[in-house]
Amino acid sequence: MKTVNMHDAKSNLSSLVRDVREGREREVIICLSGQPVARLVPVAETPRRQLGVDHGLIAIAPDFDAINPEITALFEGA
Repeated sequence: MKTVNMHDAKSNLSSLVRDVREGREREVIICLSGQPVARLVPVAETPRRQLGVDHGLIAIAPDFDAINPEITALFEGA
């Protein structure tokens, strides 16, 4: 873990981000007046979603998109 003050963080942001991204630093703590105020950490990679993983687990009712006359009447002001 590396600790830097705000001025150094502003001056060296690109290299700090590179160090965190490439794993040279696990995190960088940014301090203001000697007090920690922020952490620079890598973003966890989100796993890619696999298409078709739920195939066959979900069934849609045959009348799912059937028009309900009562609801139609409400929209038409009847």
